[in-house]
Amino acid sequence: MIVAGVMSGTSADGIDVAVVRITPGKLRPQLRLLAHEGFLYPAALRRAVLAAMNAASTSTAELGRLNWRLGVAYAEAVEKMLARHKIKLDLVGCHGQTLYHQARAETYAGRKFGCTWQAGETQVIAARLGVPVVSNFRPADMLAGGQGAPLVSLLDYVLFADARRGRVLQNIGGIANLTAIPPGASAGEVLAFDTGPGNMVIDWLSQELFGKAYDKGGAFAAKGAVLKPVLLQALKDPYFRLKPPRTAGREQFGRAYAADFLAECGKYSAKSEDALATATALTAETIARSYRHFVKAKMSGAEVDYIVSGGGARNRTLMAMLKERLEPLGCTLKTSDETGLPAEAKEAAAFALLAWQTWHDLPGNLPAATGAKRSVILGQIAYV
Repeated sequence: MIVAGVMSGTSADGIDVAVVRITPGKLRPQLRLLAHEGFLYPAALRRAVLAAMNAASTSTAELGRLNWRLGVAYAEAVEKMLARHKIKLDLVGCHGQTLYHQARAETYAGRKFGCTWQAGETQVIAARLGVPVVSNFRPADMLAGGQGAPLVSLLDYVLFADARRGRVLQNIGGIANLTAIPPGASAGEVLAFDTGPGNMVIDWLSQELFGKAYDKGGAFAAKGAVLKPVLLQALKDPYFRLKPPRTAGREQFGRAYAADFLAECGKYSAKSEDALATATALTAETIARSYRHFVKAKMSGAEVDYIVSGGGARNRTLMAMLKERLEPLGCTLKTSDETGLPAEAKEAAAFALLAWQTWHDLPGNLPAATGAKRSVILGQIAYV
């Protein structure tokens, strides 16, 4: 089947589309990337998404319109992709835009439960494209006792499991998450979790201090100095002590967190670049600590390829900080581009694979990664 994966992450900056050809294999499905492209959200849509994510209250009309508008945006992105590459689709897998993700049970209206919401009206996509669309992947895993994330781990295992080398697949989007695959590991031995903030705090500071959507190439951070007292205080956040499986989002590291972080930086330096350097160091340090505390021992002393994808892979300052921290731990740092899968395409390709699994009544979660009690078929299908 030829399947389009559609992804919009916690950075809420736009839509990534990856089209892959998927065929069954003896042990695992075989994937071939046919095309990929990124599309920025229109400014008004991005403002609406960010407002909904951070809203203490909003209206049902606003949420209903946003849900439908996102469906239109996803459909338009895939249509543009197909027009440029002349590809005929069989299926679409759409992650949707996460507006709220509460993995752990909390009490609401007299009952205790976890919940998640990925917006984007799927039936709009199916009607516009004329093919079935699989979406809403997280709830089935959560109802099986999992965190509903990370779900990219299946793709990581399918593409990168190796008999002799350890592999860590580190995605750095708004939130940073890793999948660790020890040498010769079975799917049940894969470890995956969110390490903490990825680009989320960096992006907010770039917008607030420089009027830029993000720190391109890490240029601002490269001109600054890391404010060690701020970094050390930030590392005391209880999230970083949680054992996997664990998930994070804007609920922990969104606008309010970034504003407090900037205020702390202001106590030690008036230089904006120092705040960017410190936020970048926070991402690098929490990734390295996650590897050292929770992953390294599972690699059995094998050589480890540490493969970075997502927008963070383009941040040269962040990559330099990661190299400085990870190479002494026995890791060889790479970007996913070097493995044949472009950094921006990986998450979208993962949801193409998950849609293919759902279409064939196959489970899509890895319980060892999400904490679920069992493997389950993920998602819901919107038909034409």
